[in-house]
Amino acid sequence: MAIHLELTYSKKLGLPEYSSHGFSVSLKAEVGTVEDIPGEVERIYHTLQESVDQQIVHSGYVPGQEDTTAAVHVLPPQEKAWKCSSKQKELILKLVNEQGLDRNEVDDQAQQRFGKGVTQLNKLEASGLIDSLMPGQKRGKPRRAA
Repeated sequence: MAIHLELTYSKKLGLPEYSSHGFSVSLKAEVGTVEDIPGEVERIYHTLQESVDQQIVHSGYVPGQEDTTAAVHVLPPQEKAWKCSSKQKELILKLVNEQGLDRNEVDDQAQQRFGKGVTQLNKLEASGLIDSLMPGQKRGKPRRAA
C-alpha cells in the first residue's frame, strides 16, 4: 500500500510601505512504508525551502517605488538597513551575541512590543528594546528607573 504525502513550504517577507510578498510551493510524493516518511519529508522540506528562498528575493512591484517596473532585492535579515542609529544597532547585536540570545526571539519581541521587526525600529523603540535586553531584565519588560 502506497502512502501519499502532500508537503507545502511557504515564506512571507515584509516590504516598505506596509507591503509584503510571499511565495509557497507544494509537492505531492508517495512512499512505500511508514518508516520512509521521516527521510522523505526531510529531503522534500530542504528541496522546497531552497526553491522558495531562491525565488523570493525578487519582490517585483513595491508600492511607493518611483520606477514601478524595478524589482527590489530583498536582503537577508542580517544585511537589512536598520532604522535606528548605528550605535543602537551595534549594542543590540552585542547584547544578542554576548547573552547568546536567539535573533528570531528578539525579533518576535520587537514585533510584539512595537509591531515591527528589530531592523525597522526607530531610535526611541530601539532604546526600549535595548532596555529589555540588558542583563538582569525580564524579556519584554523595560527597566525601571532606580
